[in-house]
Amino acid sequence: MTDSRYLKRTIVKEEIESRYLGEKRTLRIYLPPGYNELLSYPVVYCQDGEEFFNFGRIATTANQIILDEGAEPFIIVGVQVDVSVRTREYAPFGDRFKAYTACFAEEIIPYIEEKYPVRRSPQERILAGDSLGGSVSLHLALLYPDLFTRVISLSGAFYSASQEIYAAAEDLSWLSIWMIVGLQETDFEADTGTYDFVQLNRDTRELLEKRGALVSYQEKDGKHQWGFWQKELPEALLYFLQER
Repeated sequence: MTDSRYLKRTIVKEEIESRYLGEKRTLRIYLPPGYNELLSYPVVYCQDGEEFFNFGRIATTANQIILDEGAEPFIIVGVQVDVSVRTREYAPFGDRFKAYTACFAEEIIPYIEEKYPVRRSPQERILAGDSLGGSVSLHLALLYPDLFTRVISLSGAFYSASQEIYAAAEDLSWLSIWMIVGLQETDFEADTGTYDFVQLNRDTRELLEKRGALVSYQEKDGKHQWGFWQKELPEALLYFLQER
């Protein structure tokens, strides 16, 4: 993607003070080509915000699919995370999980919706994440179904603690999730152990579909890294954002 039109990106940095986390949290906001405050836009909220912008090149991808592939113009909000506490915030067994999910839904969302012309229906808010970011995105949707109904999961880290929570849900017919996992992710070493991400994602897909969720699921050659996920982002975003 060397076309100069794709590389002209408008990215704004914001910082919020979170009373839940007891600290400041940095946000990166991408504004689409032709951004106009008099219009309104769907919004994609990304876990691991810095990585989505730096390694996923999501802003460049967004320009490409908006300018050339029929995507409706949208805003991206990347929520930065301190990698040293990432598992504690993203995993349901983490001691910062409740604070982080509350911060996300009850502080970050209102902040963005007050300051930017984003649409406020659950169908116009999309959560996106890789690995544990994918699983915490799904947890956010289950915790706040009045806010979120659409999820993009890139090799979601759906550990047993997460699967137990999904299994406890009775009706997920309101949920739409796009999932992908790499076939070379069968023995990935995470900070909490070694996992077969392919099987974790297969099991989670089954759990979700049995409860009525709409699941778009793919397995492709790929490893648990941004070199794989970056190539899949256009399809993931277009799944929810292509103008029909």
